[in-house]
Amino acid sequence: MKRRSRNPGSQSALRHLNEERIIETLLGSGPSTQAEISRHTGLSTATVSNIVKSMAETGLISTSPTTSSGRRALSVTLNGNGAVAVGIDFGRSHVRVVLANLGYRVVAERAIPLPLGHKASEGIRAAADLLDALLAEAKLKRSCIIGVGAGIPGPIDRRSGTVIQGAILPEWVGISILNRLEESLQMPVFADNDANLGALAQVTWGPHGAVSNLMFLKIGSGIGAGLIINGAPYYGNIGVTGEIGHATISEHGLICRCGNRGCLETVASTAIMIELLSRGAHTPLTANDIVNRALAGDAATLRVVDDAGVAVGRAVANVANLINPEVIVVGGPLAELGEVLLEPIRRGLMRHAVPVVGESTSLAMSSLGDRAEALGAAALVFQHQGIHR
Repeated sequence: MKRRSRNPGSQSALRHLNEERIIETLLGSGPSTQAEISRHTGLSTATVSNIVKSMAETGLISTSPTTSSGRRALSVTLNGNGAVAVGIDFGRSHVRVVLANLGYRVVAERAIPLPLGHKASEGIRAAADLLDALLAEAKLKRSCIIGVGAGIPGPIDRRSGTVIQGAILPEWVGISILNRLEESLQMPVFADNDANLGALAQVTWGPHGAVSNLMFLKIGSGIGAGLIINGAPYYGNIGVTGEIGHATISEHGLICRCGNRGCLETVASTAIMIELLSRGAHTPLTANDIVNRALAGDAATLRVVDDAGVAVGRAVANVANLINPEVIVVGGPLAELGEVLLEPIRRGLMRHAVPVVGESTSLAMSSLGDRAEALGAAALVFQHQGIHR
């Protein structure tokens, strides 16, 4: 989601489209003279000259004198680390910030813990401070930033940019995430649900770039899904999609935070696993403890993971029957479990999916670990700027 221009046919909107055309030309052809850019894009030399001057001032490109056909000319080059996208992942108890250059390479990255139930002002302030620290570490100026992408663990109403009921961060519900972030960071911001960004990361940073239909399933304190359909993120009517965590698994199950009973989150989230395995323990376990115990062969942990996996597979099967994805990628804090978690999910999928759908759907663990959402946020910026990998 991004702030929409009040007039899509305005001069500023047209200028942005022309900037995208110039960027695509430079990405495809490498350093080019303004005359060559004009020929490739069909833009007038005067238009190219004006846009190049503006882009050079923001650090997106650099220019240098050269000669072409014996005449003086200006060579235009896309900057590498001179222009970066910022990706921010706001989690239930952390914030992660990455800086990525135009070549889709991370130049700086760091995550810090946040208190459970933190307010939006705390999370945004922490992200702003972390961004300043990373810019200093990478010796970059704020003028090098072409935009900021941000992921929120909860649904966002794309009509208003408001975080709505159902977010893992209840203190954030009701705020306009775009307004708050842009006020704090003083730069263009694009925001989305974290699972949507996880899906985008799989087809930009991950090994699934050639996949047109993909589902990214994030299993954490909540459970959400991001969808890539026909090569593009799917947002539905108002942006509230992929809420698979609130699919009913047991009509007589526990009351979910959404108000319904027996949702997938009440039987398969890490919060429920931790609650089950922490009974009788002196201190509550963590998601890392679940991973370590399961990999060590602890019987109770393996049973909890297996039950959760089968339930997830059942819910995923309903989605697979509906959209027939090529790949379902599982991410979140339990990703290190690999086949320990994938195997019961696969059993649930095969049991409840139409046979040909189950057999033709690949199931994989995300190779991006806990960086997926932040990398997807950076990719969101690149997409809006017309910079494709």
